Amino acid sequence: MSKRLGEMLLEAGLITREQLERALDYQRETGKRIGVCLVELGYITEEDLADFLSKKHGVPSINLRHFEIDPAVIRLVPAELCRRYMLVPVSKSGAVLTIAMADPADLEAITQVEFATSYTVEPVVAPETMIEEAIRRYYGGEHAIDLARHAEEVAAGAEPSFEELIDEELGDEAMEEIVDDIVVDAEALAQAAEQRPIIKLVNKILYEAVKQGASDVHIEPYEKELRVRFRIDGILHPIFTPPIKLRDAITSRIKVMARLDIAEKRLPQDGRIKMRMNLGGRKKTLDFRVSVLPTIWGEKTVIRILDPERLFLDMTKLGYEPESLERFDRAISKPWGMILVTGPTGSGKTNTLYSAISRLNTPEVNIITAEDPVEFNLHGINQVQVNEAIGLTFAAALRSFLRQDPNIILVGEIRDFETAEIAIKAALTGHLVLSTLHTNDAPSTITRLMNMGIEPFLVATSVHLVQAQRLVRRICPECKEEVKIPTQTLIDIGFTPEEAKSVKIYKGRGCSNCNNTGYKGRIGLFEVLEFDDDIREMILSGASALEIRRVAIEKGMITLRRSGLIKIMNGITTIEEVLRETVK
Repeated sequence: MSKRLGEMLLEAGLITREQLERALDYQRETGKRIGVCLVELGYITEEDLADFLSKKHGVPSINLRHFEIDPAVIRLVPAELCRRYMLVPVSKSGAVLTIAMADPADLEAITQVEFATSYTVEPVVAPETMIEEAIRRYYGGEHAIDLARHAEEVAAGAEPSFEELIDEELGDEAMEEIVDDIVVDAEALAQAAEQRPIIKLVNKILYEAVKQGASDVHIEPYEKELRVRFRIDGILHPIFTPPIKLRDAITSRIKVMARLDIAEKRLPQDGRIKMRMNLGGRKKTLDFRVSVLPTIWGEKTVIRILDPERLFLDMTKLGYEPESLERFDRAISKPWGMILVTGPTGSGKTNTLYSAISRLNTPEVNIITAEDPVEFNLHGINQVQVNEAIGLTFAAALRSFLRQDPNIILVGEIRDFETAEIAIKAALTGHLVLSTLHTNDAPSTITRLMNMGIEPFLVATSVHLVQAQRLVRRICPECKEEVKIPTQTLIDIGFTPEEAKSVKIYKGRGCSNCNNTGYKGRIGLFEVLEFDDDIREMILSGASALEIRRVAIEKGMITLRRSGLIKIMNGITTIEEVLRETVK
């Protein structure tokens, strides 16, 4: 069929004989379909190929990127069939099921779908890359098929098949470690949570999340389905949908592991799981932070994966531009004052602060931190877990710290006036204080502190530096390729006319190394505002954040957008990532 498609395109004059021969050679190297090979080699566009197949077979074409598919329709066709025949269900009307196919003439695929669904199939054509994207979006990665199959077996009570559920890499040791000495109050829930198939299914979900480099696992109940998603490189990816009947058992199992009250379903709960895994023959001890939230259809569970190996303590590897890192180093080297790191949740603030205090951690200094929660244990640093339920707030911890003869204090977050006031007084009385705030950029942090009730003269005299940051995804090095972007588009997003003429833009094509996303790993964008006499004078005179921003840029501050543009020019990330995280 592949060669026939190539010959048809040749006869239609859409490709040359030489292009077809090169595409066939490329197909033998990669094992991909001829249509994909022709598109990847740039001999034909996705749209032209879809239009050709549409006219050739007399079926409509569809752009799946502009189409939202009903989950009920997705559940009609097994993921295995979609992957095998490169198709995805689009809609149903009565007894007719519309299927988007890369090859609408594949009668075997149509027959298999009709047999599996008992619907009459009506094919439409779509580019293969769009179908692959839709399969990943609605069915998850290839590992999701395995998870879904085992979840179905659990729901059906197929106990024996679960011996294969835990890979050889994940031994029973991990399971034993998390189930010992747990007392459960609610007998019925406890019995469901302790059934061996449920234990193995939850372990498998956690294992897959770690193996794929996920930072969070989301288990979300809805009226008629249960959805599992992994956050990988900052983006949530649907993984699979276990049968809804497993909802309570999965939630209860996670609660048992995190030592939470499984009988309490009305209030949010937070807990932790410590688990040891064998990954690639190497043992790793991991912490999982668990948050359970009641929703109208059941309890939503989010599990944050805390992997010490993913904590970068070398500041030169976080993504700083050299001049920005020099300013940050200069600020943390001072014996007193305040350094603030700002940005939304998940922007890498904790990593930055840990990197800073690790650089400052020597036997000569006393470093104390107040965190909620303590995410990673750092040797030689006194870390305190905030617990508001018993009155151990950030403010209360800070007051106690000042009686502990500290040199450096890290406050996990400044949330209110009381904490801000104590932190600033500490910074003014000979201590170096590092903390975080939630603001959009560095100059607006000054306004935020004043809105909390801090006097301008205290802000101007205590704060040495404010840093805003974001995380963007790195282009996958295995499938990185150059793309052409109009010069005017580059100028519109912030490049100078000279840069726009010479810059090379890259993106990831998608490969097995990056799970076909085109991205692998993340890097930081940094906006570092260092306070000098001019900035302090502006704060005292009541200047706006916009005025401070303008002067800071004139003095050499690299903005978040500019930091992103520099990384685009260096071939590290894409235009889409920078536009998603920054404003001009």
